[in-house]
Amino acid sequence: MPAMLTLPFREEKRQNESLPVAASLTKNLSTLSLNDSLPSSLKKVVPGSTEFIPRSSPSLNSVTYSSTSPLTVTSHINSSPTPTAPTYQEYVGGTTYFYSAPEATTVANSGVGSSIVQTIGSTNSTGVPIVGGGGGGGEDEQHLHHHRASITLRQPSVTMFPGTPSHAKTAMAKLHQQVVGSGAGSSSSQTPDDTVLSSASYFVSNQLRMEIQHKNNLTLATPDPTLYPDLPLEVDNYHELVPLEQLPAVPKPHLIPYSTSTYKATHIKTGVRYCLRRVHGFRLPNSKCMVLVDMWKNLSHSNIVQLREVFTTKAFGDQSIIFVYDYHPDSETLLARHFSNSDSLNGYSDSFSSNPNAPRPYSHSKNHLLRQQHTNGMLSETTIWSYVIQLTGAMAVVHALGLACRCIDPSKVLHTGRSRLRLSSPGIMDVVTFDGSLSNPLSLIPHYQQEDLTALGKLVLALACRSLIAVQRENLQTSLDLMSRTYSTDLRNLVIYLLSSKTMRSVVDLMPIIGARYYSQLDTVQYHNDILNTEMAKEMENGRLCRLLVKLGTINERPELNMDPAWSETGDRYMLKLFRDHVFHQVTEDGRPFLDMAHVVHCLNKLDAGTQEKVCLMSRDEQSVLVVTYAELKHCLEQSFAEIVASSGVHKALD
Repeated sequence: MPAMLTLPFREEKRQNESLPVAASLTKNLSTLSLNDSLPSSLKKVVPGSTEFIPRSSPSLNSVTYSSTSPLTVTSHINSSPTPTAPTYQEYVGGTTYFYSAPEATTVANSGVGSSIVQTIGSTNSTGVPIVGGGGGGGEDEQHLHHHRASITLRQPSVTMFPGTPSHAKTAMAKLHQQVVGSGAGSSSSQTPDDTVLSSASYFVSNQLRMEIQHKNNLTLATPDPTLYPDLPLEVDNYHELVPLEQLPAVPKPHLIPYSTSTYKATHIKTGVRYCLRRVHGFRLPNSKCMVLVDMWKNLSHSNIVQLREVFTTKAFGDQSIIFVYDYHPDSETLLARHFSNSDSLNGYSDSFSSNPNAPRPYSHSKNHLLRQQHTNGMLSETTIWSYVIQLTGAMAVVHALGLACRCIDPSKVLHTGRSRLRLSSPGIMDVVTFDGSLSNPLSLIPHYQQEDLTALGKLVLALACRSLIAVQRENLQTSLDLMSRTYSTDLRNLVIYLLSSKTMRSVVDLMPIIGARYYSQLDTVQYHNDILNTEMAKEMENGRLCRLLVKLGTINERPELNMDPAWSETGDRYMLKLFRDHVFHQVTEDGRPFLDMAHVVHCLNKLDAGTQEKVCLMSRDEQSVLVVTYAELKHCLEQSFAEIVASSGVHKALD
């Protein structure tokens, strides 16, 4: 027999008084027929009915049931019965308590592990189950209503992180296998099982936390005036300049025919960090190139560093032009990530030869490429295709807008973490090599687009051979032969197509070669998205509890408020003080501190949700005992914190 239909009284007097009432109620109900229209308050409820909703017991040592006072029972003949408030009885520790439930309290909204029962198809706008009710309808409508009513949902009364879902664990293991197999020099030493186990905690994973903290530290870094005394304090609307790369003693321009330097700077008005690329000793001869700059500023892509602003300045003591880009901390170029320092852009680097520029035989070139592959380690084909997909995606957008990248080079492609590539320094070549004598600034764009495709082919070949000398004309055939030993025919055909200059090439023609590998790339991105969503769910709950702790800490032990030194020790604040001791200052039977994170989190979750569960609070001298609900404690917290906010004059609270 469910608890709702039983009367587990411990007092004989209460049972004797209930017998006349039960007999009177039975006599009234015996005159009713099944065809009568009953009010919803007198409708018969049986355990087999879909509207039968048992009341959850609030605790193991208490019994709660719903009963209606006999003085408020109305006859079924009255067409508009007066709604009655149910009276509840609770037996705790040998004492029987009687109380009336709040109007907004539902039958199943109290007790440890209580839940709000929602019946699909039979709930009102507030989610409270509708008991009784009527309304004629066809047979199909009644069948549909019965089908919907047979599905019930029990929602928890508190909100918390339920744990790492299974698909996120699969995603972690999958991405870890890709990182281990990529051969990209990753320092991760965890196994997939360790990764899954470490993610089972209720805090963000250590690896992700370290990555984010490292990027935040780099973003907040400030310059040391003693190390860089020549840096200006301000450049236009930017200050706090920090060099991002070591300036070479002898500048060696490669792509850009000018010396360049890169700085991190903070915008004076907004406080946002940006990357400033300075071109030394450049004087803007013509403003026609600003047409191309405006086109670049309007271009936004996930694999291109966004250009924000271009201006000239004399703050560095010369005539310089500054390109302002988005700042991506902890980025490194493909040149620094995948190629050793022994490589040279202009030829071989042989310490045993007195003339490094002397020509070498074919066997020496082949052996040198093999040594580079063995020393640097081979990249997995999955990683190379991932790079190709990202770069071709950015190139397709740029070419479609009538522009050319002109920055596809190992020294200009940034790796911003987790195999994410971004093209840096867009638009610089269009400005520094602009020919003012041309009537149409866009006339050379088709030629530059063909150069982009050739540069992409050289970059892929260099990555496959892990050597920059592999793209030299005399080493192309040797590099392609070595590439065929390790990688698929499709990748080799891609490089051959990109390096051929006999026909007009298009980035669109690369799509059939890439083929279904796009789906693998999309699969990896979605796996990563699942992991980040799981980590965000953890921190969402942690942030909510942190705001709750801030409110409690602001109220508890406050010396005075509005000239009242006893404010924190009286009224609602006293209950919050006892609740603080209940959560954080409990001890075991032998007096040792009771440290249980689950207890703390569970209590704070109930306080934040304001459940109807009761908690017993005891003063430190054990002379005062208060039994209150978490809903009352939440009300005390909100009222007390509202007083502090009103006294401080701050209009925004911690919501």
